Amino acid sequence: MAGRVKVCLLLEGSYPHITGGVSSWVHQLIGELEDIDFVLFTISPAADQPVNYKLAGNVVAHHDLVLVQPTSPKKGAPDKKLVAKIKSMHDSLFTGSMPDISALIKDIPQGHSLSSEAMGSPVSWEMITSRSQLKNPAYPFANYFWAWKSAHDMIFNILAAELPEADLYHAVSTGYAGLVAVNARIRLDKPFILTEHGLYHKEREMEIRKTPFIRGYQRDMWINIYNTLSRMCYRYADLIIALFEHNRRLQLELGAPEQKTRVIPNGIDTGRFMVKREKREGFHIGLVGRVVPIKDIKTFIAMAKIISDDIPEACFHCIGPTDEDEAYYEDCKILVKSLRLGEKFKFTGRQNVLEYYSFLDVLLLTSVREAQPLVILEAYCAGVPVVSTRVGNVPELLDFDDRFIAPPKDAAQLAEGVKYIYEHPAEMKGLIEKNRKRVLSFYERKSLHQAYRNIYYEYGVS
Repeated sequence: MAGRVKVCLLLEGSYPHITGGVSSWVHQLIGELEDIDFVLFTISPAADQPVNYKLAGNVVAHHDLVLVQPTSPKKGAPDKKLVAKIKSMHDSLFTGSMPDISALIKDIPQGHSLSSEAMGSPVSWEMITSRSQLKNPAYPFANYFWAWKSAHDMIFNILAAELPEADLYHAVSTGYAGLVAVNARIRLDKPFILTEHGLYHKEREMEIRKTPFIRGYQRDMWINIYNTLSRMCYRYADLIIALFEHNRRLQLELGAPEQKTRVIPNGIDTGRFMVKREKREGFHIGLVGRVVPIKDIKTFIAMAKIISDDIPEACFHCIGPTDEDEAYYEDCKILVKSLRLGEKFKFTGRQNVLEYYSFLDVLLLTSVREAQPLVILEAYCAGVPVVSTRVGNVPELLDFDDRFIAPPKDAAQLAEGVKYIYEHPAEMKGLIEKNRKRVLSFYERKSLHQAYRNIYYEYGVS
């Protein structure tokens, strides 16, 4: 095949509309691989979202699919053949087995939504009502019906999407982005690469279980759908990439074939973060991240109160944007005031983190969920020790050293880690140097991007 490789990146709720770790990774990957052409296929909750990144010149197209928009059903009677295949797929799901979605996709005309087949035939209606009676008897039928319709409309919108032309399709999660890749793998017979930064089905399950109005079989149905989408992606993907070994093993537990799996960690531009250290008066503790619930800034504030009482010279810097969840930010400001932290605790907003890495004495990470947090690598490279909650790949990054690892929301244990660093400066010098060498050896971004370049040429050139 002559010419440049064209990769279609499949993205749900992230780049280029939403800032964050996954979006930064995508932006850096595209910018580094200038010899690759990229098509963005994004899945959004609403139309006309602002683009928050300047797209590189090798982004040759951008297609945005609004996931929840209504589609126009096909006129006329539902296709009985497709109705039968929808029912067969549901029977497989109902018994816990993997549905043969390939037979269904091959019979769907491209651009056609299955809404008419799913909702407009007696067979479909009988399937919905009988499932409700069997699995959802304690709740109103209307609740089950609208949950079922919502879930399936989104899936049908994905299967009806017009697929952009590309040499291979690279999904940056399972879920709906992964389903687009499955669609392309079956319909176009093009390679499907999957990179999971976190585990989509587990993240969605956590959210669903915390949502009080999703109850009973509705809850179980959504969880089952997201688990099935992940299993389906593992089945059809040509290559499955995890950021670290623990997540790879979880992929295997859900059915990923071991021979398809591989670990490629995220990396950083190590040269950029080799900052000149400039000790400042006081003891400075920083958190680099968005002020949103998943980062659990409130636990950082609670930890700050404990440390402030024990280390009077301590200062606290919450470094990152505050405009994503304004109500949560207001709550955090009220908590700072109520704990009388005063000028010791500052919300900096968006800043050049290099300036802070040059003088921070400790980096704190209080997240309740992470995959492979790059801020730890950045801090290590800059010579800043880290205390963190036990999430994602954090234990491995912190060399499984329980002195510096705490359960999520455990402000007291996090404070113990900070105090240990404060009280053992000589020991920290050796640990800082050890951590920096590890980052330079294993987490240099350019070499990790080269691994993706090799994959694109291996799978995209025929």
